[in-house]
Amino acid sequence: MQEEVENRTLTLVVSGTKFTGRLLKAAITKYLAHRKEKKLQKQRSRDAPVKPQGKQTVKQLIGQNQGVSNIEITDPSIKEFEKIARKYGVDYAVKKDRSSSPPKYLIFFKGRDADALTAAFTEYTGKKVRKAEKSERPSVLAKLSQFKELVKHAVVDRNKRKELER
Repeated sequence: MQEEVENRTLTLVVSGTKFTGRLLKAAITKYLAHRKEKKLQKQRSRDAPVKPQGKQTVKQLIGQNQGVSNIEITDPSIKEFEKIARKYGVDYAVKKDRSSSPPKYLIFFKGRDADALTAAFTEYTGKKVRKAEKSERPSVLAKLSQFKELVKHAVVDRNKRKELER
């Protein structure tokens, strides 16, 4: 591998009737100009402004000039919404409003993304409702321990009575 790096070669094909030093010089300068142009083109493509996608700042979202709408969420677990929004490919920005005692979150999104955002919100609210239903139900282990306590404290009369009935 080391020898391969050290012994790099360049194959330059030049067609001409008479091969002279001027012809070789012209071919090499054309090749170097071509390489320089490719390098500049690559650099220009890197320097081009990248259009942000997904979560971004409010300033970046407004800078896209596509109309911005917002929705308010009071739930502190905003991470779940962010996961769902990435799934639906929504461009959004989250701003925390600390003026109220439980902080509210304002979610800004592009007007074009309204349909995708409604789908994302329906999935998010569905998850929240399912989670709330699960938390209301007592766990099976809690029920089992409750029944164990009932069995322990139950009075069982184990004395056999031998009475004759007449």
